[in-house]
Amino acid sequence: MARIDYCDTTKSNERTREILGKNRNANIFRMMAHSPSYFEQYCRLGGAIRHKGELDPVLRELAITRTGILCEAPYEIVAHKRIGKNVGVTDEQNEALADWQSATCFDDVQRAALAFTDEIVRLHKPTDATFNAIAAKLTPAALVELQLSVGFYVMTSKFLETFEIDMQPVSEVVS
Repeated sequence: MARIDYCDTTKSNERTREILGKNRNANIFRMMAHSPSYFEQYCRLGGAIRHKGELDPVLRELAITRTGILCEAPYEIVAHKRIGKNVGVTDEQNEALADWQSATCFDDVQRAALAFTDEIVRLHKPTDATFNAIAAKLTPAALVELQLSVGFYVMTSKFLETFEIDMQPVSEVVS
């Protein structure tokens, strides 16, 4: 059960209700709607991360789901395993993310991105060796997008856990 009540959206402004509607009134967004201006900007950046840029969507979703795992955020893990599946992440890859180092279902670029993700979350920045390994495989734009994706979803995971956002029923999970 959430630590504070979700926003009473009947009292929200029209723009907030519009954004909520586009996001299926998901619990995470109903909580964020307490701060309409932050909520709108959060959704803009989240939309850019998920729908713009050149980072391969499979790579992005592997990194986001791994971030959720490292941050111990079940809501994030469930949502992004499903989103990942929709963009080409295999069931085997989704299942292997908790222990990706010993899995054989990830290619060299994916392994480098997952190592990069682990070090950002665990060490707060990647080592030179890890940074150089992924930088050699991605364009500068894709590398920036990967780092921003991980950082954004660290913030999102911490938000979910801080407010103890309730899981969505499977039929209502945000896409």
